[in-house]
Amino acid sequence: MMLAEIGETGQRRLMESSVLIVGLGGLGCPVALYLAGAGVGRIGLADADSVSETNLHRQLLYADGDVGRSKCEAARERLAAVAPHCRFELHPQGLIPENVRELIACYDLVVDCCDNYATRFMIDDVCAELGKTWVFGAISGYGGMVSVFNGLHRYDSLFPDRESLGGEPASSGAVMGPTPGVVGSVEAAEAIKILAGSKPALAGRLFTADLLTMNFQTIEL
Repeated sequence: MMLAEIGETGQRRLMESSVLIVGLGGLGCPVALYLAGAGVGRIGLADADSVSETNLHRQLLYADGDVGRSKCEAARERLAAVAPHCRFELHPQGLIPENVRELIACYDLVVDCCDNYATRFMIDDVCAELGKTWVFGAISGYGGMVSVFNGLHRYDSLFPDRESLGGEPASSGAVMGPTPGVVGSVEAAEAIKILAGSKPALAGRLFTADLLTMNFQTIEL
């Protein structure tokens, strides 16, 4: 509330707002922690995956004892301990064609933390149909990118080859642990500003980060 751009009015907006986080991996963990800590009133957690040992170096909601557990269940347990005021809604089937419209309609904002193009194209289509804004994030190796799409600006403008990309499998490449922390933090910052009533910096723009070279850029789309 001490931030002039948020203040008491913005904090009340956050408390009354809802967010759907799609994916609880490297990006979803910092996004969920920061949104819960910011006072968002209701957070949907959508992920069909379970915790594996290879997740632990970058997915900071989980510990060794969580290996084999549903990410939704393990994440809620950790988040509830740090943000008991927040209402967490679990969607352990993940975001799929059968539920995408119903789930997105229930939330004010969608934050994409998934690992595949097909899900992002699906999010973009439904958000455009319903007039919803969503925050896009992606990572690979030492780098990542973030943007905000709101119907006026579409995911297709960044990745126009839908037919080819939509059939690609989920990303499985190596990622340095801090990479999703940096990119997820940028996603969370944009989400907090949107929910608090401020203008996002990345609507119609693309933020890129390369932690190997420490090169950060923001370009117009």
